[in-house]
Amino acid sequence: MALFTPSQYNSVWIPDPDEIWQSAEITKDYKKGSDVLHLQLEDGTELSYPVDAIKTLLPPLRNPDILVGENDLTALSYLHEPAVLHNLKVRFMDSKLIYTYCGIILVAINPYKEIPIYGDVIIHAYSGQNMGDMDPHIFAVAEEAYKQMARKNRNQSIIVSGESGAGKTVSARYAMRYFATVSKSSSKDCVEDKVLASNPITEAIGNAKTTRNDNSSRFGKYTEISFDYRYRIIGANMRTYLLEKSRVVFQAENERNYHIFYQLCASADKSEFKHLKLGDAESFTYVSMGGNAVIDGVNDRADLNETRKTFSLLGLKQDFQMDVFRVLAGILHLGNVEIRALNEEKSSVQNDDHHLTVFCELLELMPREMAYGLCHRKIATASDTVIKPMTRLQAINARDALAKHIYSNLFSCIVKHINKALQFSGKQHTFIGVLDIYGFETFEVNSFEQFCINYANEKLQQQFNLHVFKLEQDEYMKEDIPWTLIEFNDNQPCIDLIEAKMGILELLDEECLLPLGTEENWLQKLQNTYLNKNPLFEKPRMMSKAFIIQHFADKVQYECDGFLEKNRDTLYEELINVLRKSKFHLLADFFQDNESSTGSLNPNIKIRSAKPGFKSFKKEHRTTVGSKFRSSLHLLMETLNATTPHYVRCIKPNDSKLPFEYDSKRVVQQLRACGVLETIRISAQSYPSRWTYFEFFSRYRILMSQHDLAINDKKQICKEVLQRLIQDPNQYHFGKTKIFFRAGQVAYLEKLRADRLRAASVTIQKNLRCWIQRKKFLELKRATTIIQQYVRGQRAIRHVLNATSLKQAWAAVIIQKHWRRFLVQRLYQLILAATITIQSYTRGWLARRCYKTMVKDQKALIIQKHVRAWLVRRRYQSIRRFVLNIQLSFRVKQLHKKLEEQSRENKGLLERLTSLSTIHSADMGKFHKVEETLQKTVTQKKFVEDQMKKNKAQMEQTLSELRKETLSLQTQNEKLKKQHLEQMQEIKGKMDKMTQEHLNDLEREERQRRKLENNFQIQKEEYENQIKALNDEIKQLQEERIQLQEQVQEEYLANESLRKEMAQVTNETLVIPKLKGDIATLELKKQGLEMCLQNQRKEMREKVEEITQQLLGGLEGDELRKRLSPEDMEHLNEDGELWMAYEGLKRASRVMELHIQSQKESYEKEIEDLTLKIEHFYEETAHLQQKFQEENHINEGIRLDLTRLSNENMVIPELKLQILELQKEKQEIENHLKGQVVKMKEKMEEVTDQWQGRLEEAGIQETKLPDKNYQLLNRTQANSTISARKQEEAAQLAIENLNLEEQLDQKEKQIKKLQNQIKSLTKTTDKVTDANLSRVMWKEHHGMLECKAEDEEKLIKNLILDLKPRGVVVNMIPGLPTYILFMCVRYADEVNNADMLKSLMNSLIGGIKDVTKNHNEEFDVLSFWLSNSVHFLNCLKQYSGEEEFMKHNTPQQNNHCLKNFDLSEYRQILSDLAIQIYQQVIQVMEGDLQPMIVPGMLEHESLQGISSMKPTGLRKRSSSFLDETEPYTISSILQQLSYYFTTMCQHGMDTDLIKQAVKQLFFLIGAITLNNILLRKDMCSCRKGMQIRCNISYLEEWLKEKNMQGSNAKETLELLAQAAWLLQVNKSTDDDVKEICERCSSLSAVQIVKILNSYTPIDYFEKRVTPSFVRKVQSQLNSREDGSTLIIDAKYHFQVTFPFSPSTLALETIQIPSSLKLNFLNII
Repeated sequence: MALFTPSQYNSVWIPDPDEIWQSAEITKDYKKGSDVLHLQLEDGTELSYPVDAIKTLLPPLRNPDILVGENDLTALSYLHEPAVLHNLKVRFMDSKLIYTYCGIILVAINPYKEIPIYGDVIIHAYSGQNMGDMDPHIFAVAEEAYKQMARKNRNQSIIVSGESGAGKTVSARYAMRYFATVSKSSSKDCVEDKVLASNPITEAIGNAKTTRNDNSSRFGKYTEISFDYRYRIIGANMRTYLLEKSRVVFQAENERNYHIFYQLCASADKSEFKHLKLGDAESFTYVSMGGNAVIDGVNDRADLNETRKTFSLLGLKQDFQMDVFRVLAGILHLGNVEIRALNEEKSSVQNDDHHLTVFCELLELMPREMAYGLCHRKIATASDTVIKPMTRLQAINARDALAKHIYSNLFSCIVKHINKALQFSGKQHTFIGVLDIYGFETFEVNSFEQFCINYANEKLQQQFNLHVFKLEQDEYMKEDIPWTLIEFNDNQPCIDLIEAKMGILELLDEECLLPLGTEENWLQKLQNTYLNKNPLFEKPRMMSKAFIIQHFADKVQYECDGFLEKNRDTLYEELINVLRKSKFHLLADFFQDNESSTGSLNPNIKIRSAKPGFKSFKKEHRTTVGSKFRSSLHLLMETLNATTPHYVRCIKPNDSKLPFEYDSKRVVQQLRACGVLETIRISAQSYPSRWTYFEFFSRYRILMSQHDLAINDKKQICKEVLQRLIQDPNQYHFGKTKIFFRAGQVAYLEKLRADRLRAASVTIQKNLRCWIQRKKFLELKRATTIIQQYVRGQRAIRHVLNATSLKQAWAAVIIQKHWRRFLVQRLYQLILAATITIQSYTRGWLARRCYKTMVKDQKALIIQKHVRAWLVRRRYQSIRRFVLNIQLSFRVKQLHKKLEEQSRENKGLLERLTSLSTIHSADMGKFHKVEETLQKTVTQKKFVEDQMKKNKAQMEQTLSELRKETLSLQTQNEKLKKQHLEQMQEIKGKMDKMTQEHLNDLEREERQRRKLENNFQIQKEEYENQIKALNDEIKQLQEERIQLQEQVQEEYLANESLRKEMAQVTNETLVIPKLKGDIATLELKKQGLEMCLQNQRKEMREKVEEITQQLLGGLEGDELRKRLSPEDMEHLNEDGELWMAYEGLKRASRVMELHIQSQKESYEKEIEDLTLKIEHFYEETAHLQQKFQEENHINEGIRLDLTRLSNENMVIPELKLQILELQKEKQEIENHLKGQVVKMKEKMEEVTDQWQGRLEEAGIQETKLPDKNYQLLNRTQANSTISARKQEEAAQLAIENLNLEEQLDQKEKQIKKLQNQIKSLTKTTDKVTDANLSRVMWKEHHGMLECKAEDEEKLIKNLILDLKPRGVVVNMIPGLPTYILFMCVRYADEVNNADMLKSLMNSLIGGIKDVTKNHNEEFDVLSFWLSNSVHFLNCLKQYSGEEEFMKHNTPQQNNHCLKNFDLSEYRQILSDLAIQIYQQVIQVMEGDLQPMIVPGMLEHESLQGISSMKPTGLRKRSSSFLDETEPYTISSILQQLSYYFTTMCQHGMDTDLIKQAVKQLFFLIGAITLNNILLRKDMCSCRKGMQIRCNISYLEEWLKEKNMQGSNAKETLELLAQAAWLLQVNKSTDDDVKEICERCSSLSAVQIVKILNSYTPIDYFEKRVTPSFVRKVQSQLNSREDGSTLIIDAKYHFQVTFPFSPSTLALETIQIPSSLKLNFLNII
């Protein structure tokens, strides 16, 4: 098997009678041809092991210690039986691991102890993991089956087999529990719970205590779990095989009957079971044969309650449960029926037998017929049937057969009802079957049951062999490796021996059909057919009635006694007829046409009847048990072959049920029987060890030379290295992704690697010791030299020291001093000059940089000035648009209120209708109850009539008996007859009275029913009339609502004129102060116009020339299209005349721009004088607005304002007269300009009319007038008609300044010209006074925003639903949406509008819920709204007015507190919403981070040069291979954490909240990492501990870098840090035990022991932890009370708290960006 010959120090395995195999070490090199191998046992005994020199059969080599304890047995280098046994023993005894892979088989060893590896946390840990990534587990097999079903849409099967007591039932139960947990559906049917609930029921009725197991399954079970297209459980179906019926009537010593019997006996004192007349189990024969009816630690009474609960959970009603219990109690009483022997051929049962009477009462049978049927049987002959009495033994067998049949049918009935409860209505997409079936059995006495069990295992083994070879072939084809057929033990001949034509089963069925068939005849047929003809069939030497079959696992000797009887499973026809007459429907259904058809065992066997009368007595010729079992087995195999199988082999480690005790003899016997060793043998013949190229390169890089590493292709490197290391190319093969090795090659490579490491260690030690010694030598040499130096110097001083030498030495010192001073001084001067030069250049550079900064700041100020002016204009436009709709919105609100009231009335009517409907339904329910009572009375009547008939029949039978028995006593008989006749008359009279009374009662109830029907019909008609009346009322209300709407519309139209008059009056009041200022301005303007007249004449001549030149030029069409509106584009004619006209107009617009610009320059001097007047004007305007607002709340003030307004209106005509005078003067000035524009007029006549309509828009766009100036202009208009024509007049006035308005009226021209001049002055002053305007506006800002009801939906949409955090978070202050929403809430509180406040709060909370629901997987959105929700919660607290929240507020913030409403309830709702969003954020972060944790924290090698991984060559399933992606590292985790941290900081999340989130994430990292350490043996090594400690330090550095030390996140990693330390610390001495117990204070005792047991060395220089050391640690930890928790719940979430953090931001300073599109909000 190995490439090298066994030599000294190699270990081998030799046979041992006690331990099967024993390890020994070779003491001398083995020479070829020698017949002795010198060995030394582990206890030091020297041994000369004989070797066959001819065949050279050497003992099997032992695997290196580095490979011992592998998760997969096929990963061992040497694959043979001792290696498998030793690996299982090490894992089971030392590491306390009960699961091990063997290729595709999961080997499960029963620990006979509860171990904490089956919780929901473990299930979630294995969910989604690839098979082989975690330690072997039943959950890993279940996950692999579930994953293959989901990926390939193929049905799966899990085959669980093993001996009794090996843990099959528990393993199957855990597999089903895994499916129920991972595929949890959202339906309310609780299908998963029902599937799991079927297990306790089947265990109660199908499991029993045996000598090997306290809860042994005595039947085979295949549970088919159905899934829908989303792979969620929707139902299940159960099939059972070969129930052990003989246990009902017989149990061996220390065994029990089925659990359900003992549960009933333990609960016999309950009231609901009194009628069963049960007692202690010891009082019933069928449950007391084993001697001990109690199992230690089992409470049968409590188990019955659990069984009944599961019955109810499955929907099985109490009536059915009680029927089941009646049948079970009847079986117990049947077993106590005493059968007495009358003679050798007859037997009888007394009619008054108590148990027989109870049995018949429970099952509603006739006692006399049952007693007769138990002791007699019918024998059918060719001509007649004969009733023959039975002996006592035959009667007892008949009674036991009856009990077995009843229980068997009851078992099938319960399974049928369970399947019915687990049925589903939808379509099955896929299913996973779990087969819990008995393994190969061989006992001292083997009978028919063992024969069927071993037959089933032969079929399963054949299916297993075919599947294994199919997987091997697929693997070889995938890797492009030539497939060579491997020889294996095919068990098809053994299957043919059993089931083929003229096989054992067919001969058995044939013998059963013969009336006189016996076991001896059947055995003789077998021997004649197969003895000395089939090598698998043998005859035992000692026994005569037995035969031997060579199965795949072992030889089994079967005793023929009982084969025919068990195969026939006969129940006599007399008993069947008695049971069919039962009034108990459940029992009668068991035997209705159950066996009416003749079972056809084989087409060649025909059954014929001699006479017609014979056919009715041949019903016992039904299908035999063997034939049924063969059919069901074939059906099972067809199902398994159509699925992908997964195998679980349960092993019983010892027969004493001791925890963690390993009996090698028993284990190897089961391994041979279950096919594990056959799998190992097959694997050893091919290429058992399979490593990827990367794993091989990482592991054996030390064996590669520099020349090999120079190649870039790692695959090519591996090929060259292997060709150099292993000379025989047949020992390995290169695949596409893996390297395949023969058995023993990995051990050889490990030996080479160990030798290289050992040589390298020796070299390192040699050089290190050389360096240490050389260092010591050099230090000694240096010290010696120094000592010699001082000694020689001292000696020289003594020889040379005198006065002359001292003077010379002193003079040399003086000279040296001055020379050194000179050098230092010169160096200082050079440095000083260089420093001054550097300072001068630096200061110049700094000054220039400061100057540039000042220039940039000045430019920025200018830009800000223009931007702010633009913002003010836009704000004004939004205000202007919505002011006109205020009154309309108010009216609409009133209408909405009326509509709401109408809707409330409608709802009231609907409620009345619903109440009437409920009354109607209640009456119907009463009617149905009456009908049910009538039906019950009818059934009672029938029951009374049946009783009368029975009593009459009984009385007649007694009379006939009395006549026969009393012939000698005639006188007494006559008296008795008279008495009897009198009694009969009395009885008849009573019966007549009773029947008459029942008839009267029925008639009375019939009359009541008719009355109720009539009443119900009358009530129904009344309700229908009421419904009609209500419908009429609803129609009338609808008509009234329409009339009210029309009236409201008419009132709205009637009030339209009043609103116009009020608007006119208010506009006129605003115009009055403005007109006064305009008059003074016009007077000053008149003087300025006269001075500028001459200059304008010259300028106009130049402009006319420029216009004529520009008219000859061209204009681009694109600009024209931009300026033209769609209406103008429609008026373009085909000839393009209007197009050409517009080109000239465009040229003229450019001239106007120049003119306006020059006019602005001329007015700049006047701006300084006007600014003071404008400020005074604003102050007066603000004062008037404040006064008008105050007087609106007082009725007297309103009347005073109206009178004042009417008085002021009288002044308006006087002002108009003054304007007319000024217009006349202006007209004289304009007349001088007419002559100069005559030529211009001829060219511009064609386009003047069109230009007038467009000029206003063009002028506004070109001059960019502020919106505030429009407000001033509106206040100068005299009335509403002038305001309507404002834009047209402004456009005409602009044209007048360009001398293009000669066709207009002279008066209108002068007025517009004066207005244009006023407008131009206000425009120029706006830019200068922009800062002053903003100051005035901010003074009026009160930190409130008005949101109208119709704009509420738009606010939520723009500010919450459509807001993109990524695009706006940079351009806004943190929490800006919060502040905007709160300012809207403040306005609703200020105006004391409860409806507005309630609607706004509900809308914003609903909007936040919607946006977090729609984006529940987007971290940035959830984080953004978590931050804003907490900000909003803090705002509600800060401005609530409560003293505890106002401590840090400014006086202005205290003024902004809410005044009218208490929002504490909304604070609680918002707090709950924030908690929900926080949980969503944590869930998203955990979902993103979880796939990175294991690769980054455990699998990635963060310490370069220290390899902590040991490739095992584990063969994963095909579904476990995923596409290779870039592996995650610790840097990936840190980058993800940084992304979360940065995003939360950008969103302005509170620091304490960020700390809580970071703490939760660090807990997740620590929990998942620690759980994987505990569940992965390959992660428990010293080097892996170093890697983990390094990764923890990276996380701690990240916390320090982000200033998150106060988050307590570091403490959550304490468990992981202690586990890493535990992996690194020395583990050998008692001091180490104390240190481990002290340092690992956070880890539980179970976790510490688990890590120590799982500790795995990855090279030869590490030592395993001895079991004695683990026991010492465990004894020290026994005093701890930290529970038995092994796995940390990674889904645990810390409780979140939201700290109160008041904001220092003033609400009145908040500006709303235009990107939010909130122009509809009004600033208060």
